[in-house]
Amino acid sequence: MLVKSRNLSVEMQIYQSLNARTTLLEKEKQYLWNMEKGYEGECMFDALTEKLEGGNHLILNDLLLKHNNTTFQIDSFIITPQNAYLFEVKNFEGDYYYDASSDHMYFKSISKPKEVTNPLTQLNRCNSLLRQLLSSYGFNLPILASVVFINSEFTLYQSPLDKPFIHPTQVNRYLKGLENDFSSKLNSMHNALAEKLTSLHMVDSPFKNLPGYSYDQVIKGLVCAGCASLSVFVEGRSARCVRCHKVEALEEIVLRQVREFRMLFPERRITTSGIFEWCGKGVSEKVIRRILDKHFSIKGSRRWSYYQ
Repeated sequence: MLVKSRNLSVEMQIYQSLNARTTLLEKEKQYLWNMEKGYEGECMFDALTEKLEGGNHLILNDLLLKHNNTTFQIDSFIITPQNAYLFEVKNFEGDYYYDASSDHMYFKSISKPKEVTNPLTQLNRCNSLLRQLLSSYGFNLPILASVVFINSEFTLYQSPLDKPFIHPTQVNRYLKGLENDFSSKLNSMHNALAEKLTSLHMVDSPFKNLPGYSYDQVIKGLVCAGCASLSVFVEGRSARCVRCHKVEALEEIVLRQVREFRMLFPERRITTSGIFEWCGKGVSEKVIRRILDKHFSIKGSRRWSYYQ
């Protein structure tokens, strides 16, 4: 059973918004690409774990936790009657090789091998902090930790047999094997563990690595939910993107722009004129006021009024 689903991080949402409305530096574009690639791989793994049969398991995805003033992130965590399974999901693509003598991992590029961070380093750190955290709350369920390479285009040469690596061709069989743990029933301890971890989850990371931006720097307009372009035009009660031809209800696209505005500029008040400008003046103030009146509470009066 899915207890906690995965959501886009605020950091990634901000980067995506800025990528649509400004020109990011190349290093910032690469950072966004890495985030999106990682999220895509995690969602691929989620789609597989959601198919697990048997019922006697609890799935928690995307946990951001803190122990002893140290923050750590769990990609996927599955609680079964016998064990808890910790997964570090990697969406690596291409040819890599492992140097067992140094425990270093390299990407086999055309020019020369490029060392990458060994995912076991992150897994071991996460596993250690999680065990300490659970022990502090009286939970002693055994934790089995693994790195999952989810991308079918990934190959790891010289992969050591004694490392907890799950390769793309092994993922389905590994998860099928988990169902052997589902024969007995979950009890109150398992449910309490899932509830505790969910309650400890930090919604927003304190370590966001955001580029600098200001209100005057970003382009105003309606951003398409399909292709993230600003090529959206209003047609009656709908909005159509001329690039990808996606059609959205006008109310929905305006609300999405409001959420984006509030995320990027939390210090600015939501007003009819402000959202009118933020939408590139492509939606009438009358329509914007009607949508804001419907979904938000108005504060103040007359020219000083705003929405919450």
